[in-house]
Amino acid sequence: MALVFVYGTLKQGQPNHEVLLNAAHGSATFRGRGHTAEPYPLVIAGEHNIPRLLHLPGWGHCVAGEIYTVDEQMLHFLDDFEGCPNMYQRTAVQVAVLEWEGEDSPGDSVQCFMYSTATYAPEWVHLPYHDSYDSEGPHGLRYNPRENR
Repeated sequence: MALVFVYGTLKQGQPNHEVLLNAAHGSATFRGRGHTAEPYPLVIAGEHNIPRLLHLPGWGHCVAGEIYTVDEQMLHFLDDFEGCPNMYQRTAVQVAVLEWEGEDSPGDSVQCFMYSTATYAPEWVHLPYHDSYDSEGPHGLRYNPRENR
C-alpha cells in the first residue's frame, strides 16, 4: 500500500475522480486532506486546461489536495493514467496533514507520492500559480475531459 496526494482532476467532485472509485483499477481509500509542505507552482495549461504541478519546489504556493491509500494495482493504473514518466513523473513529497480519517493518524505530515511534471513548455512558468484546483473555479479555464479530446 502507498499514499498518493492528488491536487487536480482526481479530487472528489472533479472530472476524473471516478477512476479512483473503479475497483477494476485497484483500491483507493480516501484518508484525508492536506497541502504540500513545500511550495510548488500549480498552473492550468495546455489546450485542454489541465492542472499541472510543475516540479519546481520552492516556487508558487503550498498546494491543497487529498491523500489516498492505494494498492499496487491502482498505483500502476495511476502511472498509466498520468502518462508517467513522459507527461508526469511520480515523486515523493512531504504533505502537511489538515484532516485525517481513521484512528491511525500519521501526525502533522506524511510522505506521499505525487504526480508533477519536469517536462513542460517554458512559458508555463509565467502562468498564474494556484494554491488549489477546481475545474469550475473562478479561473474561467474549463477542463476539457479526455472523452472530448
